[in-house]
Amino acid sequence: MHIAVLMLALMTIANPAWAEATKPVKLVVLGDSLSAGLGLPAQQAFPTKLQKALQAKGIAVDMTNAGVSGDTSSGGRDRLDWSVPDGTDGVIIELGANDALRGIDPDLTRTALTDIVQRLKARKISVMLCGMLAPPNYGAEYAARFNSIYPDLAKQFEVPLYPFFLDGVAADAKLNQADGIHPTAEGVDIIVGNIMPTVEAFLRNISEQRR
Repeated sequence: MHIAVLMLALMTIANPAWAEATKPVKLVVLGDSLSAGLGLPAQQAFPTKLQKALQAKGIAVDMTNAGVSGDTSSGGRDRLDWSVPDGTDGVIIELGANDALRGIDPDLTRTALTDIVQRLKARKISVMLCGMLAPPNYGAEYAARFNSIYPDLAKQFEVPLYPFFLDGVAADAKLNQADGIHPTAEGVDIIVGNIMPTVEAFLRNISEQRR
């Protein structure tokens, strides 16, 4: 054990870039109640389960749950600077569900998310977008305007996109709590399993940029 520690120290001294590349990636999940884990124990929330799933694959991450229940995209923008501290390597943006539920003008949502991405990129922080889909009750025109926000921004800013955060879980009573909106622990497991390939590719890109 002592020899391994000594070798690690020597490698770090000889190659500081190697040490930087092997440090845990500092991730922040900037979101609403879907990532905050409303109605679930803290250890069942999406960021915690995602971190465990990554660690099980040998991927070291330092995860921060910056989910605030009830937050809109504008709310996430307003608290961006203190929710994402200096030294953060990457941010997974999971915002917009409350915008859609409340029928907020998609132009306002688009502007807020654009501001968030621009400000993070200006700080040299990598960004991954999680898409959301509008419920049908506001009509096809609203849905088309809202649903196009995420792929448009991903293309505009060349950031990875997971198209629909609740894919495989939305509208399944067995995977949602009594409110029909927030996933159960089993639902969170499905979200984590589905989103993992996108997150792994996102983290590989961050690691490559460190070299």
